[in-house]
Amino acid sequence: MSQETVALAFSGGLDTTVSVPLLKEEYGYDDVIGVTVDVGQPQAEFDEATETAEALDLEHYVVDATEEFADVCFDAVQANATYQGYPLGTALARPVIAQKILDVAEEHGATAVAHGATGKGNDQLRFEAVWRQSDLDVIAPIRELGLTREWEIEYAEEKGLPVDAGNDGEWSIDSNLWSRSVEGGDLEDPAHVPTEDIYDWTVAPTAETETVEITFEAGVPVAVDGDEMAPVSLIEYLNDLAGQYGVGRTDLMEDRMLGLKVRENYEHPAATTLLAAHEALEGLVLTKDERQFKNSVDQEWAEKAYEGLLSVPLVSALDGFIAETQTAVTGTVTVKFEGGQARPVARESDYSVYSESAASFDTAGVLGDITQDDATGVAKYHGFQGRLANAAKSETETTKPTHELTADGGADEE
Repeated sequence: MSQETVALAFSGGLDTTVSVPLLKEEYGYDDVIGVTVDVGQPQAEFDEATETAEALDLEHYVVDATEEFADVCFDAVQANATYQGYPLGTALARPVIAQKILDVAEEHGATAVAHGATGKGNDQLRFEAVWRQSDLDVIAPIRELGLTREWEIEYAEEKGLPVDAGNDGEWSIDSNLWSRSVEGGDLEDPAHVPTEDIYDWTVAPTAETETVEITFEAGVPVAVDGDEMAPVSLIEYLNDLAGQYGVGRTDLMEDRMLGLKVRENYEHPAATTLLAAHEALEGLVLTKDERQFKNSVDQEWAEKAYEGLLSVPLVSALDGFIAETQTAVTGTVTVKFEGGQARPVARESDYSVYSESAASFDTAGVLGDITQDDATGVAKYHGFQGRLANAAKSETETTKPTHELTADGGADEE
């Protein structure tokens, strides 16, 4: 009789811990292997996963995907990717994690992959969008068995599972290289004002300021203050630096894919800084037409990224347009950290579409054979059709016949 193996996305938290015995008891799998993927989480999370796996006697693998994830983050910078006002983070990481788990599953001959996501969140969709491209079965124990957190806690206690009474803390926290999300507890009440202790990457903004220079090559951040850095190091450096000035906090009501509205709190110092700098540089080097059209492309890219669908054909087409625009996005941007904001205050590029002599009020404004006088004809035609329409309307209203009611309710025309 053949052994059936399932690869489980494993964090060591309550949901994934109770999923280990459930996959054996309820689904009949002989072997469960746990896979934890490194996309920049704190070391404590790997320690927890490893210790829990050992206590469960679970075959456990930790896979490094930080460099792949950093590349995706920089793709998001080129696309100015935000969702409802905040830089995407968890959404970018989930497909990377899912692919690594799938790779381990196939390497070990697993016939199925599993996750501990519930039926109310986005992660189930992002994981499965990747996994369902394979021939492996997809299992979601928490969702399929309709489990509640209370049931899981009791089950963990009965089984003596290595979780702290099934309590992962007051809040649900998800961290990666690019962002940190905090939800749950009192934060589920939109009227609740968060206390400072929910934050870990950022301090409360003060009056202190600092400027930093970001260098881009073809839309990709490559250096900070002239020091070239690899993507992972650059992101980590800016997370630390910008976080010291309270940069990168977001508190919003977010619309999930399933239609639920949830309250979310995020920290993303490096992402905020790089997105602001990149957009400022695009403003210098791209034409008005390119910028306007790219806004719609960027928005579509971000929507697909939020859904975990960066591998679909549409995104490949969007990537082609974005890549073409980025050939000119090379230069430097000076960003000022002030009042919790990352504010671009200077930018320069050899590809600049800006002409100081043409734009200045203090020069004749000559650009080639174009002079200020040439604008007179343009000014005469500007709004010409609208003036014609207004004149015609005014003339029609002036000559329109009037009517008076007769005694029998009819109307006589004058």
